[in-house]
Amino acid sequence: MILVSVGTQFPFDRLISTVDMWAVENGRTDVMAQTGPSGYTPQALKCFDMMSPDKFRKLQSEAELLVAHAGMGSILTALEFRKPIIIMPRDHTRGEHRNEHQAATAARFSNTPGLYVVRDEAELLDRLNHLSDMVASQGVSRKAPEEFVSQLRAFIEEERPSSRVWTLPWRRSESSAAKR
Repeated sequence: MILVSVGTQFPFDRLISTVDMWAVENGRTDVMAQTGPSGYTPQALKCFDMMSPDKFRKLQSEAELLVAHAGMGSILTALEFRKPIIIMPRDHTRGEHRNEHQAATAARFSNTPGLYVVRDEAELLDRLNHLSDMVASQGVSRKAPEEFVSQLRAFIEEERPSSRVWTLPWRRSESSAAKR
């Protein structure tokens, strides 16, 4: 089974419609898609808007391939379950997101084994047409390394002088702003 995921915040009909077109042309009936708030009506994909995190996680673990937007949750889950994943970042100039952070995420992970970055529909179709060439990721732990956790705990528990007050620049009072 192939599982497509686009997250929950914005539609990503460009990704959904491309995978659907590929599934129709290739007679695939084993593609499921979490479509979020979509306006597209798929012909071949078995779709759902949302589902409980436990049920979705079970689908992710059962899939042989994940296809997703460049969301960190999707990437980390693919790494954790050692699944190959195709990611296509949303394009904010098309109204698919608020900014280009998904392009930056895709660039950062572009050389990660098992993670296949595509930039557009043509690259997505090409990658889907070469599924047998894909390998799974090497995996990542679901838990942070103990050394990191220990250092973070020490920082949090560290005693600091109570006289020190942290002021965030955007939370300055009017009186401190008037003194400038």
